[in-house]
Amino acid sequence: MDQKPNNVNKFWLSYRDAVMASGIPEKTAEWYVRWAQKFALSIKGKTLRSRSSKDVHSFLNQLERQDGIEQWQVEQARDALIFLYRDFLKLNLRSQKSTVKKKGQKVEENKGEFHFLDNIVSKTDLYARHAQLFKRLQTELRTRHYSLRTEQAYKSWVGRFLSFHGLKQPDQIGPEDIKDFLDYLAQVRNVSAATQNQALNAIVFLYSQVLKADPGRFEDFVRAKHSKRLPEVLTQSEVQRLLGCMDGTSHLMAGLLYGSGLRLMECVRLRVKDIDFERQQILVRDGKGQKDRVTILPEKFTPLLKDQLKYVKGLYKQDIEAGSAGVYIWPALERKYPNAAREWIWQYVFPASKLSMDPQSRKVRRHHIHESSLQKAVKAAAKKAGLTKRATCHTLRHSFATHLLEAGYDIRTVQELLGHSDVSTTMIYTHVLNKPGLAVKSPADF
Repeated sequence: MDQKPNNVNKFWLSYRDAVMASGIPEKTAEWYVRWAQKFALSIKGKTLRSRSSKDVHSFLNQLERQDGIEQWQVEQARDALIFLYRDFLKLNLRSQKSTVKKKGQKVEENKGEFHFLDNIVSKTDLYARHAQLFKRLQTELRTRHYSLRTEQAYKSWVGRFLSFHGLKQPDQIGPEDIKDFLDYLAQVRNVSAATQNQALNAIVFLYSQVLKADPGRFEDFVRAKHSKRLPEVLTQSEVQRLLGCMDGTSHLMAGLLYGSGLRLMECVRLRVKDIDFERQQILVRDGKGQKDRVTILPEKFTPLLKDQLKYVKGLYKQDIEAGSAGVYIWPALERKYPNAAREWIWQYVFPASKLSMDPQSRKVRRHHIHESSLQKAVKAAAKKAGLTKRATCHTLRHSFATHLLEAGYDIRTVQELLGHSDVSTTMIYTHVLNKPGLAVKSPADF
């Protein structure tokens, strides 16, 4: 850092005071200081003033990849660094440049072909400049019944796209500029193919559906590499060790991920009407790709699930007596059945502990439990169980499919239970059935 050790606290106190003086609440200002300090300590022997936009990119990329760090925290850290350089240190970050000789002259050559922190842009600047555009984007997404997560993702990508080009109006950004952004994602950010495709979809949606314009031809952008990874699978004993280190609601939810092959969000969004105890089935509504399917309800977790519903019914009665607006249901269904949101069958099986405001309707409701609570519980249980494999919520779904195939169930049945459109997607789980250790003996054991 730029200051001597005895001036460190004074420096960060001054930074915090400047943040608060700009109108940012004290609690948020404290987090600004933490993110800025974390960045300051991320590169030893390099002062804050000598750092470049590449250093900021690297720090934010690493932060984004950390387990337990959510996107809003990455954006908060980015805003903290923007304030640090633009408003506090009064510096404008530039990309690192090298000096090379060409015909006896010194010429500056830019190492980083793609960068967008040269003109540092905060979220406040972004939404102030393009408020109407984001409002139109939101309207088009909701008119087409896109999920809230897709809406958030598309808004985020459009924001990054506009920031990359210095907050220009979209009609001033041509096909080559779109290509530059997609190249940047693949070459500098090293994003996955799925992430680059999501960014591309958001940009195309912006031009075709919001602006009603042709984005032009930009097919020759650098495409991110598709990874060919086999799914991480736990053995049956490892699954039992993992579940044995969990209790309460998280234990039941993890049990359903494994016992029914549910995706994380399919589990947290389960409603009372989706559980069929007589047929031992779970009806998954509006799953990935907006598809419904039926999967099995494991007998082992039936008693726990019934106890959970008794608890939920108690919360439901309290909410109704308090005049709550009920749970979220699809707008078209709510118009057709105005009282459905307050009916018992539509309540979430795993509700949140507190009421909260619906970001779309602005009504106070009891939403479902936040998925991060289960993710953290699974991660903690895997560590406690001493597992040497990476165990996540989706690992339990992978294990469900693999163990069914190992037990001799046909692949078409497993495909239906998982909700895969194509059997080729399900076939990835057959890798464990090859059992090379049984068919071929290692030469080291001859």
